[in-house]
Amino acid sequence: MTTIRFLADHDLNEHIVEGVRRREPAIEFLRVRDFRLQMQSDSEILEFANQERFVLVSHDVNTMTSAAALRLEESKSLCGLLMIPQSLATGSAIDSLVLIWMVTEMEDWVDKVVFLPL
Repeated sequence: MTTIRFLADHDLNEHIVEGVRRREPAIEFLRVRDFRLQMQSDSEILEFANQERFVLVSHDVNTMTSAAALRLEESKSLCGLLMIPQSLATGSAIDSLVLIWMVTEMEDWVDKVVFLPL
């Protein structure tokens, strides 16, 4: 079993990323811009996340979920997509991500699109 690694989409609230890192420094939570992918399409970001074994975290409930659905329809794997509505309080998002990291593993999220809070 593998520990979850998170990848923040370009639109994810920076306070969520930093809050998760402060709460649990052992969590690997990188950003698409760390890989210079912020200008890439959603499908390219999903492909990168899958190849590099990241669970992608995004606010983009419209286009990212559509890209993930298309990917699954094409029988392409998905390491997981966690959607955080922008209306969700930052603290609740941080709590959810830390809990997910603590009690689940990468394999639990394969081919799943999940909206937080759980």
